Amino acid sequence: MADLFSAEWMAGFQNAWNAEPDLSGELAKIGFNSNIGYGFKGEDAPRGVLVVENGVATGAGAYAGQPLNWDLRADAATWQGWMTKPPGMMGLGMAYTSKKLQFAVGDYAAMVKDPRMAGPFMKSFSVMARV
Repeated sequence: MADLFSAEWMAGFQNAWNAEPDLSGELAKIGFNSNIGYGFKGEDAPRGVLVVENGVATGAGAYAGQPLNWDLRADAATWQGWMTKPPGMMGLGMAYTSKKLQFAVGDYAAMVKDPRMAGPFMKSFSVMARV
């Protein structure tokens, strides 16, 4: 298995993202476009980035200074736990309020209030677990 958020891992995540209609298909319906960074708490920058255009992941790899719309951070143990058992909405809410999941960029509260985004956001964690 490739290192979490490495260029190789991010390429696998891109493929898994696009293969999941409850993620890419639902986000396509709302014209979702974003650069999403993924990384570890305490680091200056995310390790990986996923480029999403109209719900479809069109690029993925190591973070190289791209502007980000979202930047999700957690410690390595938390990410690894989610790879084994993806969190549900309550688990994500608890992770956010306890600061296990941090958004260096992006508005978690606004996103979870929009069911068109909240469902796919949760689904992204189960898709990560398939990589």
